[in-house]
Amino acid sequence: MNDGRLSSAVEATGLVRRIEAAGDFAAILRRGDPDRGALLLMIRSRGRHVGCLERMPAFDGGYRWHSVGPGESSTSDEIDDFLAKRARFDADSWVIELDIAEAERFIAETTLTG
Repeated sequence: MNDGRLSSAVEATGLVRRIEAAGDFAAILRRGDPDRGALLLMIRSRGRHVGCLERMPAFDGGYRWHSVGPGESSTSDEIDDFLAKRARFDADSWVIELDIAEAERFIAETTLTG
């Protein structure tokens, strides 16, 4: 890659390591295209679904995280349906599950700072 952006594989691996280093849980549920695959975070706190974030291209050439998909009150079936549709729509995307203590704070900080 010549544009200076990290590949999806590098960013996914780095995110997993960062979450684990903080004492929380992270797992790559589906590997996508190693260079340009979209990153989708399924965020939980103590096993409870809190939200979903997707890394999307920004106008400045970088990326920003945006809330997408099922919200906090979603059922397991709704989450499973969302992931199945995403897999059909974008087979190159990555899905990473995070189970973190301060999920709401992580979402707020991640979407604010990109």
